[in-house]
Amino acid sequence: MISIADFILKFKSRIIIMNLKYFPSVCSGLLLFLAFPGAELWPLAFVAMVPWFVSMESMSEKSCFYTGLVTGFIWFAGLLYWIIPTLDTYGGLNPGASVSILCILCFYLSLYPAMFAFLLKKTHLPPWIRPLYAGCLWTSLEYIRAHAFTGFPWGELGYSQYRNLGFIQIADIAGVYGVSFVIVAVNCAFAQLVSGFKKNCVTKNLVSVMISTALVICTMVYGHLKINRVEKQMKTASKASVMVVQGNINQDIKWSREFKTKTVEKYIRLTAEGLKSASPDLVVWPETALPFYYGPDRKLSDRVDQCIRKSKTNFLVGTPAFESGRNGMRYYNRACMINRFSIVTGIYDKTHLVPFGEYVPFGRYLKFLGKLTAQAGDFSSGPASFEPLRFKKHKTGVLICFEIVFPHISSGFVKNGADILTTITNDAWFGTTSAPDQHFSIAVFRAVENRRSIARAANTGISGFIDPTGRILARTSLFCAQTLERTIPAMTEITFYTRHGDLFALGALVAICLAFMIKQGKKYIHRKTKENVQ
Repeated sequence: MISIADFILKFKSRIIIMNLKYFPSVCSGLLLFLAFPGAELWPLAFVAMVPWFVSMESMSEKSCFYTGLVTGFIWFAGLLYWIIPTLDTYGGLNPGASVSILCILCFYLSLYPAMFAFLLKKTHLPPWIRPLYAGCLWTSLEYIRAHAFTGFPWGELGYSQYRNLGFIQIADIAGVYGVSFVIVAVNCAFAQLVSGFKKNCVTKNLVSVMISTALVICTMVYGHLKINRVEKQMKTASKASVMVVQGNINQDIKWSREFKTKTVEKYIRLTAEGLKSASPDLVVWPETALPFYYGPDRKLSDRVDQCIRKSKTNFLVGTPAFESGRNGMRYYNRACMINRFSIVTGIYDKTHLVPFGEYVPFGRYLKFLGKLTAQAGDFSSGPASFEPLRFKKHKTGVLICFEIVFPHISSGFVKNGADILTTITNDAWFGTTSAPDQHFSIAVFRAVENRRSIARAANTGISGFIDPTGRILARTSLFCAQTLERTIPAMTEITFYTRHGDLFALGALVAICLAFMIKQGKKYIHRKTKENVQ
């Protein structure tokens, strides 16, 4: 009979072995997190997965699945840690409940890297094609994550490269998924090279390294040529002068009745100060900058109208709105385009709402869950027509907050004639975490994908301007009251990505499905042949 001492010794040795087994996965998770905005160590993305990939060589399919869970959980926990202070401060949840929600979300997101590792191990392919297969598999799973359960494309691997300007230009063909594809292919090739050195068979993996190197070279050459071409187009393009106003209104008092007038007066004052040195075609105030119903609330609305008429220019302002209909009262997160005579010339109601933030999915059945942030409101989706709002001779597509992470919304506006894009948001929920940087970085890809300038107005930051090459022209700091004005090019080119959307990601998904079908077909033919021989 085994003694207690022997049992404890065996248990300890198993724990040590398990820790060593998954240590490379932990390292890869940390490196992936460090590649994203916050730490800003974006070159790490090209080697971050190498420890994880190498460790999978000697593992079973089941163990590979677990390595993906570990890598994904560490990565997403580091990336999304800001959920805890957001829910704790504004959701009224205790720290324990906030941590639990983060853990549940991270576990769900880590299922995608886990499935990736499982399928990569399950499919035995020649070394030369393995990096391309890995890139397609990762891209397919990112695409599925972006659409499953209303979609959560935050933290897609390609977003880590938003400062790598030459590398991300392929987004005008393949979107952020094309960037993710190349990064994963490079990681896989490096991992095969490391494994080759360990097994003393480097030459076997040289072809995959050459293919991945060629991918990177082609991507960079395309990027260099494209930047030069777009810069020439920007010089001859029509120009729009835009001013963004960052009010820096504390979220705790934003909706308090006694502070509404002070909020309006602050935006009016900041706008007046900005107009002393600029004559913009458009002034942009952030999401729900007006903490009241513009129009029905006559006293405060008149005050805003006076400011607009005095400014003698167009205003794009965020405001809550309501409409009564057959199904009762419906509330909207709205952006209003108002001309120099204080006449509303166009509106856009947010179409892609934040689940459990701005509405409760399947509300009839899940109402008991409530919203995660009590101050967020209970909104309805606007019509998904994506009609741009006109000002002077320009049209702008308006994306409200979370909508910037969904590429089809930006491209929808551009296909309908938008020559610039505007995004308005209130990132006060995130505090001084890395979330505002992550949110801002995503806008860079929307600019490249559609070759449109982007003006961004955020309540507490980050506000700024991005040109059609993805270059950040200006940006504010967090939690400061400020105005920025820039003259930005208004482009009219329709890119391949704008016209065809995520064709590359869909192609990768089809390729993976075909690979599995062919593999299963071969197995079936082999089995039938064997049976006939017997």
